[in-house]
Amino acid sequence: MITIAIDVMGGDFGPAVTVPASVRALSFMPDISVILLGDNEDIQFHLSRLKYACHERIRVVATTQTVGMDEKPVQALRNKKDSSLFRAIQLLQEGEVQACVSAGNTGALLAVGCHLLGTFDGIDRPAICAAIPTDSGQAFLLDVGANVDVPAINLHQFAVMGSVLASAVLKIEKPRIGLLNIGVEDIKGNERVRHAALLLHADKALNYTGFVEADQLFFNRVDVAVCDGFVGNVALKASEGAARLIGYKLRDSLSASFFRRIASIIIRPALAGFRSKISPSRYNGASFLGLTATVVKSHGGADIESFSRAIAVARAEVLAEIPRQIQHKLQEML
Repeated sequence: MITIAIDVMGGDFGPAVTVPASVRALSFMPDISVILLGDNEDIQFHLSRLKYACHERIRVVATTQTVGMDEKPVQALRNKKDSSLFRAIQLLQEGEVQACVSAGNTGALLAVGCHLLGTFDGIDRPAICAAIPTDSGQAFLLDVGANVDVPAINLHQFAVMGSVLASAVLKIEKPRIGLLNIGVEDIKGNERVRHAALLLHADKALNYTGFVEADQLFFNRVDVAVCDGFVGNVALKASEGAARLIGYKLRDSLSASFFRRIASIIIRPALAGFRSKISPSRYNGASFLGLTATVVKSHGGADIESFSRAIAVARAEVLAEIPRQIQHKLQEML
């Protein structure tokens, strides 16, 4: 049984989403249990509104503090030690759970994770790694928000960790690594990106394929795309917005006339499959690679389905022993 700590109070909607999402995750993952951390009254209220048969796999740990989405990380680290976010990671540090999932403050999650869990030797900074859809499956993009500005050596470390994750999840022996850039030519990009390219090219343990442009991310050009957190976050949010726009435009187009509404009924199954494949909620759950244990960050605005997907990502990483594999890879390199 895999036990996962859930920061119930995190995100834009808090227990209204995280509690039913946890129960939903339990319903289709019989090998997990959850510890819900947060305001006890809020948690019990939302549990009382649900019908479920997995009471023995749910435990509640009451906390008295909440980390706001706009709070500075240092405040959460120093003054919010009884917050749901801090206590969830503390349970992970103590070995009581195997993973932690939160939709809360990213900076605070990173700061507390580094403080309580630490990073592996050879890793300066953890990176947030997100799955993105491609025309033939999925790829990974990192960093998507943990480190706004990093030197070339950190981009090399991100590539190593992303390669380990892609190899384990996608079952690829030598995942293709690309550096996200404004062009594919060697002369393109800033000095930091060009320096990182030299480091990746020199590392024969990696399958580095060169620069990749943002519009190629979704067409199976690479299995892992590496960039700093500023670039990665912008690329991720832009792609999520584009996916939603496509959905809105398609819906408006099919409801524009009587005959189009009839046609939409006929093709509804195909539309449902299409919507599922491009929906950002299907790819929710970004991993903090580099920490010594599994911490998964959910989108702050996640709905119930989307947050349950983040829990599934945490379970998959525990089963694949991603932190241990990253540590083993780093030991080989060092």
